[in-house]
Amino acid sequence: MIRFVFIFTFLIFAAVLSASAQTKKQPANKNNSGNSFQPYAETPVANSATQKKASKKKNKKSKRSFASWFKKDLDNKKQEFYDLIEANAKRDRKMAKKMLKPQYSDPTYFGHKKKPKKRKPGKRKFCKECGIVH
Repeated sequence: MIRFVFIFTFLIFAAVLSASAQTKKQPANKNNSGNSFQPYAETPVANSATQKKASKKKNKKSKRSFASWFKKDLDNKKQEFYDLIEANAKRDRKMAKKMLKPQYSDPTYFGHKKKPKKRKPGKRKFCKECGIVH
């Protein structure tokens, strides 16, 4: 009895696997996953004459070594990285220069663009901006 149940479940499992394997087969040209450099690259749609010309052009480009292509791309990425670092350094310098203004460095300003007035004790008002009576 146990053997019968085991064989029956094994046959069902094998049938399900073969059916799912047949439904998952897709043509290779419908895969739009792209590659890591262009993840959303579109596949060209053209007639057979232009496809033959494109395939010939691809063969000529494929003769170029992967190392030279990778090195060129790596140099571009390095330059982009250095440009980004320079832009960030420039932004930080500007921010440091701005922080030297009294609005940010003097504690009497405390969140105000202009220094708040010092009123007489009887005429002081509650400040909505900083939450202090002055």
